[in-house]
Amino acid sequence: MRTVGVHTPGGPDALEIINVPVPVPTGRDLLIKVHAAGVNGADLREREGKYPVPPGAPDIMGLEVSGEIVAVGELCDRFRPGDMVCALLIGGGYAEYAIAPEGQCMAIPDGVSVIDAAGLPEVFCTVWTNMMDRCQLQAGETVLVQGGTSGIGFAAIKIAKAFGAKVFATARNETKCAAIRRFGADAAINYKTEDFLEVARDLTDGRGVDVIIDIIGGDYLPKEVKLLAHGGRLMIINLRGGKTAEIDFGQIHSKHLTVTGARLRPRSIAEKSAICRSLETHVWPKFKDQTITPETYATFTFAEAAKAHRLMESSDHIGKILLVS
Repeated sequence: MRTVGVHTPGGPDALEIINVPVPVPTGRDLLIKVHAAGVNGADLREREGKYPVPPGAPDIMGLEVSGEIVAVGELCDRFRPGDMVCALLIGGGYAEYAIAPEGQCMAIPDGVSVIDAAGLPEVFCTVWTNMMDRCQLQAGETVLVQGGTSGIGFAAIKIAKAFGAKVFATARNETKCAAIRRFGADAAINYKTEDFLEVARDLTDGRGVDVIIDIIGGDYLPKEVKLLAHGGRLMIINLRGGKTAEIDFGQIHSKHLTVTGARLRPRSIAEKSAICRSLETHVWPKFKDQTITPETYATFTFAEAAKAHRLMESSDHIGKILLVS
């Protein structure tokens, strides 16, 4: 089968088509004929040789796919050949066929195309487990989403609004701020021309926000701690802006704050399967009634994977970038 990979880590042009044998599912694994695969920031860093790939991950990038099940392991009992699914992977999505644990496969939500479904598992699983499970965002609370037009940002805005929260989100220009408002956010903050700390404080009459979803880190962290209201929660999903910062822990102590972080990819199959069941129960019905709809910005063929990676590196996209077979 054809896969997209690199022999030598580097820039987008290092990506090439590589032929490898089709994997064979055993146990509770399924084999999916891939119709589409989501492109994520981790793929770019893996291409560059800068991403710590978890033990057991295949030597093929790609963390989410959609397509048709063509074979099942002997212990599978939930899906069968012919079923259309989307799946959360530990790797291996940039390929004609991908192996996925049965528990990490989900029926495609009603009203969502098989192509658009490829952009759901990674970001919606990440947001659900971090914002709703770990940070316990409640109806009536306020959340600030950093990077509101990223895949993570889009999913966070849509889930938070669907479950009754007030949402502020940041972006770097007016086009992206307009998209944030289209997603349903209550306020869009242009971080190039505005200070998110001052704007969010003004919008909450000085109280601050209850939850912050951060994909930046670095210099944002001390400002986010200042912005959190009493009992607030800061969830660090990514650290693109840097891994270190000087923070006043007196504020964490006095305001009863929770500062935490998490990665989805290294978690166990059991943990990720449980997250997938939560999505099917709580989020998938929101697609059926169109409270939530997919946000696919662009699709590229596997042969055009370098273009897809260049677009993601530019940050000019809004929503998800997909590869299609």
